[in-house]
Amino acid sequence: MSKPIVAIIGKPNVGKSTFFNYIVGQKISIVEDTPGVTRDRVYSETAWRDKMFTVVDTAGIEEQTDDVIINQMRRQAEIAIQIADVIIFLTDIKQGVTAADKDIALMLKKSKKKVVLVCNKADNFGKEPDDIYEFYNLGLGQPYAISAANAKGIGDVLDEVYKLLPDENNMEEDSDIIKVAVIGKPNVGKSSLINRILGEERLIVSNVAGTTRDAIDSEFQNEFGKYTFIDTAGIRRKSKIKDSIEKFSIMRTLFAIERSDVCLMMIDAQEGVTDQDAKIAGEAHEAGKGIIIVVNKWDEVEKDNYTTEQFKKEIYNQLTYLSYAPIIFISAKTGQRVNKLFELINQVAANNAMRISTSVTNQVLNEAIAFVQPPTDKGKRLKIFYMTQASTKPPTFVVFVNDKDLFHFSYERYLINQLRNEFGLQGTPVRIIVREKNEKDI
Repeated sequence: MSKPIVAIIGKPNVGKSTFFNYIVGQKISIVEDTPGVTRDRVYSETAWRDKMFTVVDTAGIEEQTDDVIINQMRRQAEIAIQIADVIIFLTDIKQGVTAADKDIALMLKKSKKKVVLVCNKADNFGKEPDDIYEFYNLGLGQPYAISAANAKGIGDVLDEVYKLLPDENNMEEDSDIIKVAVIGKPNVGKSSLINRILGEERLIVSNVAGTTRDAIDSEFQNEFGKYTFIDTAGIRRKSKIKDSIEKFSIMRTLFAIERSDVCLMMIDAQEGVTDQDAKIAGEAHEAGKGIIIVVNKWDEVEKDNYTTEQFKKEIYNQLTYLSYAPIIFISAKTGQRVNKLFELINQVAANNAMRISTSVTNQVLNEAIAFVQPPTDKGKRLKIFYMTQASTKPPTFVVFVNDKDLFHFSYERYLINQLRNEFGLQGTPVRIIVREKNEKDI
């Protein structure tokens, strides 16, 4: 299930980045007293009153001009509005209501999204300032006076956001639909694969890298099930990211990964695994998504009896953290083995969402401990009391031990491999969280 999204919108230099940094608890956005410094949308997960949500910081919305960068900044903000569940509209109480504020307010009304109107830079915080009443004229409800720089009044804003966030039950999407993000560097064949699956030229396909700027959803159903395929703009190397359009595409790809159940990590058979492939695959791995490595353009490779196994070995050598991910060799151009993707997608999605009972989990744990004893350090042995599954997507287990420092990474890897062998958790990351617990508490 995707987390609700809260977007921070406003004209330049009203304190959006300062506000964003405060509520996520770290300095992610660049803060500088120059309009337009935050040129890219930046996002981070945070929580308020035990409810998790994703916060998106945006570049300031300015009036339409001939400036390409400013117009792309505006476009980024518009996309953030489209995908947001709740919008925080930040204004500057010292400037009063400006023409830009009115323009943004009109845009927000047309979006019909839930909006919290916030007046920043109310530095003489205490009683409600007289200047705030002017902001009622924007027609967006009660304005909240805050000082982001001094962390005053932010709790009231977040309380209002909390009320407006969608109920978790309403966030549940059709459980029968598997969301599949097709990811990879530009010109690897992502759009060609989806067009082959859909049987129509729905997406633009060309040899110009980066043709697909936005993430595009395509619904599809066949005898294997229901799917939403999310095509994404490829992530280029940072040295080649020269304008805000490219940076905007990166953010769209990261959101596509976040929304997905399974990621098809596409690799060009002629190029092999590149550093950029490793970067993109790492994003999906860190997000805990199911992953299938799809080697495209296999029809263009000269092969012998050893080519396939050698290629697999090279992929796993370079993407060691994806040793759990299955590899399939296809040709989006000819359709070779494309139909075999569906059963693999279904299996990986099921593994990513697998839930195992505590009794069965501990049976596997006890057998693993009997086969390989936990490590010792300076005469002190690690004791593992029990293990339980905490969550799915990806399968995440909590292990209770006597001393966390004795739980070495090598033993964690051993237990993960035992879980994989027992339950066939192909295609999904498996995570272990270690907690200390005294024997007397057991």
